[in-house]
Order: sequence, then structure tokens, then C-alpha cells
Amino acid sequence: MTRRVFLQSTGAAAAAGEVVVERAQAGKPHAGKVLAFIQPHSDDVMFPGGTIAKLISEGYTGHLIRTTNDECAGPGTVGETVLANERDNQEVARVLGLKQVFDLHYRNHRMDGISPEEYRARLIFLFRLLKVDTVVSYDPWGHYEENPDHYITALGVEAACWMAGMRKDYPEHFAAGLKPQGVKERYYFARGPQLVNRVVDVSGVIEKKIDAMLANRAQGPAGEAGARLRRQLADQGLRLPLLGQDDETANRAYIRQFLLTRERELGRQYGVEYAEAFHYIGADCTSGPACAGGALVEEYVKGNAVRR
Repeated sequence: MTRRVFLQSTGAAAAAGEVVVERAQAGKPHAGKVLAFIQPHSDDVMFPGGTIAKLISEGYTGHLIRTTNDECAGPGTVGETVLANERDNQEVARVLGLKQVFDLHYRNHRMDGISPEEYRARLIFLFRLLKVDTVVSYDPWGHYEENPDHYITALGVEAACWMAGMRKDYPEHFAAGLKPQGVKERYYFARGPQLVNRVVDVSGVIEKKIDAMLANRAQGPAGEAGARLRRQLADQGLRLPLLGQDDETANRAYIRQFLLTRERELGRQYGVEYAEAFHYIGADCTSGPACAGGALVEEYVKGNAVRR
């Protein structure tokens, strides 16, 4: 057994019996709360797009922070690629209902060469400015992640979530009218093995996720993939009924059939149609050693406090 397979199997075992299935909620239970989706590349939305759509539909105000310029993935020259991905990223935000887009424009595939302090400070500023309650981003503890943009983005997000709530880090922010803003909830996703403790039912918003994936025309494999396959088959005198009679139908069907297999399989495991997996750190502060002291004090006070 390879180490990768071993970690995948043991990770699933460790999560067994501890996984919370988060389902859709009626109304706007999250009204007044703010979400930041931090992705290195325009197409990373393929992992948490359903969860973002679900949270926005339940009342969150959302913002998108893209950390790189996406110069290494797309058509034409480097400059044309950067522009194509910038436009796609804006469209991702639009279809998901995210209010603002902030592009940090670090060079694609080179984030391991940037100043961690500068990057972290920029995130801290944005978390305070936007009053972010919840982040969605890559898991800083995900295994076998080869892309430096992914793991550097994740590490900066984790540190900034904590430091943004401090009162002595970057006091010039407070002189400008900002306030400490510790991020309370984190939904961390990964491409490879991770410790999963939350599965989000995205069945009701799967079309929104497909919309976001379709927006990534520069990078694919979504975008125009269904239309291209339909044309290739037509040139051979063939057709797939799945792809329908027009490009829009073909593109959506291609994503649903071939690019959502992970979501379908996870959903099957938990009794829903489509689902997304996360390592979740919650507002109740019970998911890590940094939270243990506060949780223990609260529990002890509840069980032992008496009237004076």
C-alpha cells in the first residue's frame, strides 16, 4: 500500500462518526454575516462553489480574494492569459453573488517566493476592512499539495484569521477607523487527503456551482469542453444524446456528467445528491488546541457557578 493510499484510508477512518452534514436552511439565517472566499486561481471555485452559493443564499454577504494573476493557465500570450483569467474571475464572483473582487496579483506558481509577512498583512487588512466572519479557502494542513500557490495561500489565510483579531498587530489600521476582526469560521477544502469533519449538502445549488465552473473559459476543463466534444463527435458522424442540441446544453451536461463525480460520490455516502467536503473550524471554538482553554472555562463555569 502506498503512503498516499494509506493516508487517504486512515483519514477517512479518523473522520468516521465525527462528520457533521450541513444541510440547506430556510430563510436567511446568516443575514448580517460576511464571507470571504480566498482562491489562488480562478478555477479553484470548482471545489467549494456549491457551499459558497449555499451560504450566500442563506444571507451571507460574500467577497472574492484571488491571490495570483493566473498567468500560467490559459490561451494566447502571458498578457492575454492574465486578462482572460481576470475576466473569468469577475464572472465567477458575479454568478455566485459575491459583492467585491480583490485581486492580489502575485505571480502564478511563484507564491513560495513572496514575502509571507506582506501577504499576511494584506489579508489582515481585508479581513478587518470587510468585517469577515467566515472564510472558505484551501486547507493549510492538506496532504500532497504540489502547487505552491495553494499551500502558501492557505498558510497565509490561517495566520491572518487569527492575527486580524489582535489589538497590537498593525495599529495603524485602528487609526484609520478599522477594528480587530478575528475570523470565527473556516471551511477548508483540499485536492488530496484531508481530515474531513464537515460535509455540505449542495444539491439545491448545484446549478449555481455549474454556472461558476462554466465561467472559467480560459482554463477549463469546464467552459467550452462540452461544445468541443459535441463538435468533434459530429465531425465523426457521431453524437452523444447527453450533450443535447446546442452548446449551452452540451457544456452544462459535460460538467454534470464528468466533472462532478467527486461531489456525486460524496453525496451518495451521506444520503444526498451532491456534497462537498471540508475541514471545518467553527464559531463555537471547539476544533483546536487554541480553543480548548476557553471551552473548558465556559463548561466549568456553567456547571459550578453559584449565586453570591
